[in-house]
Amino acid sequence: MSKFLLLIVTCTCWTDLFSQSIKKYPIGDSGCSAYFFCTPSTFNVSYSDDSSKVYTGYCKAADSLTYGIICIKLKEKVADSQQAEDLSISYLDYLKKSFDISSAVGYGKGHRLEGKENTRGIIDYWKDKTGNDWKIKAWTDGKFIGVLYVYAKGSLNETNRVNLFLDGFRLPVVE
Repeated sequence: MSKFLLLIVTCTCWTDLFSQSIKKYPIGDSGCSAYFFCTPSTFNVSYSDDSSKVYTGYCKAADSLTYGIICIKLKEKVADSQQAEDLSISYLDYLKKSFDISSAVGYGKGHRLEGKENTRGIIDYWKDKTGNDWKIKAWTDGKFIGVLYVYAKGSLNETNRVNLFLDGFRLPVVE
């Protein structure tokens, strides 16, 4: 009986060691937030060429995946959903160059964040020049663009955790 109990305790501790729960983190003072499986670095703030405020943060989880976010508070609101989606694609094209992306599957459009019709989501799969696999998802409501990404050294095993993270961007609550 004591061997069985020891086995149960060991398995439970081992599982707890490698399982990480998801937690919501505010993205600087943007009003946006995101759910992470690891504690993101302090969000760095910079400004884009058009003076939009850019927040960046990332973390490496116990599953050896890197989870990251780039949140852009647009200087000028984009009222038209199609134009907001096009602007998101422009940012993604810029990021492809910044991250040395060598190939991409192609943008998948038509996603909605939390079922909100005023949002647009874009998904893509990338491979960088060193052979790492990426999965990205960009969200916009015309006031913000959130780009969430996950990458793995080598092959990315797409899991529910990856998809949960990519869908875990939250826009500010407007009252």
